[in-house]
Amino acid sequence: MHLLALSDLHVADRTNREAIEQISDHHDDWLILAGDVGETEEHLAWTFETLRRKFSRLLWVPGNHELWTTPRAPELRGESKYRRLVDVCRAYDVSSPEDPYPVWEPRHSSTAAPSAPPPGEPGAARAEDGAPAGPCVIAPLFALYDYSFRPEHVTREAALDWAKEHELVCADEFLLDPHPYPTRDAWCAARCAATEERLTAVDSALPTVLVNHFPLRAEHAWLPAIPRFSIWCGTRRTHDWHRRFRARVVVSGHLHVRTTRWLDGVRFEEVSLGYSRQWSQERGAESYLRTIF
Repeated sequence: MHLLALSDLHVADRTNREAIEQISDHHDDWLILAGDVGETEEHLAWTFETLRRKFSRLLWVPGNHELWTTPRAPELRGESKYRRLVDVCRAYDVSSPEDPYPVWEPRHSSTAAPSAPPPGEPGAARAEDGAPAGPCVIAPLFALYDYSFRPEHVTREAALDWAKEHELVCADEFLLDPHPYPTRDAWCAARCAATEERLTAVDSALPTVLVNHFPLRAEHAWLPAIPRFSIWCGTRRTHDWHRRFRARVVVSGHLHVRTTRWLDGVRFEEVSLGYSRQWSQERGAESYLRTIF
């Protein structure tokens, strides 16, 4: 029995769709889908239909792509788009950030190491960190971003211009409508407040796995080729969540840079598949399933 994770499936890409279809059966395993499955309700439903029969349980968190307003459904924007996707989750019995956090009950204590990334990928597993001996809460989160992953000398008002100096503009600026909130910053603040309240209510005796599409810490939102893209990658409001909420592992995606990092004794896993040019089709999507426990 394994807890596995994958993000950034981007099933609008035909190559990615075919690779997802070829993932083998994992009937005893749980799979975390850490955001950016696709852009539409149909993309999400197709993915759940394809993977729900291959895994014992699916868990999903939204990425920015899922929240985009598309020409096919212009009435779905912001919170209404998100709530529609939560309805799709419930139709397929998939856990979302709006559901009670499931508890992972390991069948037996294990000292098996988390899986290392595929050959040639960055990151490394550490052998002494295996499955928890007892129950562990898996917490799917929806914490957005607020442009705070920027240098201290750059103000919020100047953040977009700072990115544009390197010819960077995220598609979210045109496609991710925060309605009914006035800004994405405001939506992020509301989501973080609601999420902190829920996490605080979790039994303090239980460790957690925190799952969010965006990295929880600014130093983990590092893209060497486009470093100023960081402003669309998270919020400093989540910087201490791994400590405050007893995380054993933090799972994220978004960066399309697969890594394993350690901080304060907590393992941070970036679990992206990415666009078809960013992964090895010879290995197949199966090899990119990251073992969390």
